Amino acid sequence: MKSIINRSLLMFFLVLTVCAGSVFSEEKPYDPSLVSKDVKIEIVDTTVKDPDRDRQIPIRIFLPPGKTPGPVVLFSHGLGGSCKMNGFMGEHWAARGFFTVFIQHPGSDVSVWVNLPKEERMKALAKAANLRTFQDRVKDVSFVLDVLGKDNESPENPYFKRMDSKNVGMSGHSFGAVTTQAVSGQRTILGAASFTDERITASMMFSPSKPKRGTPEKAFGKVEIPWMLMTGTKDLSAIGEGDLESRLAVYPALPPGGKYELVLFNAEHSAFTDRALPGDSEQRNSNHHRAVLALSTAFWDAYLMQNEAAKLWLNGSGPQTVLEKDDRWQKK
Repeated sequence: MKSIINRSLLMFFLVLTVCAGSVFSEEKPYDPSLVSKDVKIEIVDTTVKDPDRDRQIPIRIFLPPGKTPGPVVLFSHGLGGSCKMNGFMGEHWAARGFFTVFIQHPGSDVSVWVNLPKEERMKALAKAANLRTFQDRVKDVSFVLDVLGKDNESPENPYFKRMDSKNVGMSGHSFGAVTTQAVSGQRTILGAASFTDERITASMMFSPSKPKRGTPEKAFGKVEIPWMLMTGTKDLSAIGEGDLESRLAVYPALPPGGKYELVLFNAEHSAFTDRALPGDSEQRNSNHHRAVLALSTAFWDAYLMQNEAAKLWLNGSGPQTVLEKDDRWQKK
């Protein structure tokens, strides 16, 4: 009888210990989709002026909550876009603690087509996709980083010490992806990393492209920082040479180490934007945005916040929890 009582007491204390441990020491699993309902994101629209180029660059800032300095994430829009597009990304990244800045590039933005008759718009956009606007874009990125760096150190500025300038992410869609590649380690046909900005520590390309001249291996074989690529099986652009072959040629040419690729099944070019684009044929899939937000956030968490749980999620089975069966995910 005594031994039965002792065993019962032992089991009681074991259960009590396990329960106590689950209450006091168990951590919630990492979830890049999670955002508190109480988080309020402040959006600030302003313009930075580059006197050397007589250029005014609109930017939209998504301020993270609190006063703790957050890593900086930049975003470059596609041809004919603006800094007011892709707000679903800006709000989510900011809610997760990133000081997020969307850049608008005059000369390849909405101003190119907005006041023209419909029949003239595509021609105007095609004309705007040129070497001059590309060079302006890459200079815009570095100039905005210069301004942000000065603002961060100025007590008179409302963003004083709000940015973690040592951890900077660069991203963009379509022409913005080309811009991002250029400032993040892509090399020219001559082998020089002419436009690379060394302040950028991780980059993400939505609808990337191989170079028009030279091989992908020459262009991307020496990229040193983490890159994430996202495209879709129907990711075609109406202007330029942005076909699936070009999009898929980038990842194999990258060296190993923090490199990722997502190919969303049936995703068109607009899957990475707020709304459908002219010429779309597929019904929009709401899970595409879910996957984009989860994977992009995990990438930023892993490589800008040095969050080990995020890196484990990204390199483990985490991505499969937000992807559909025909989506393709790979890493190296």
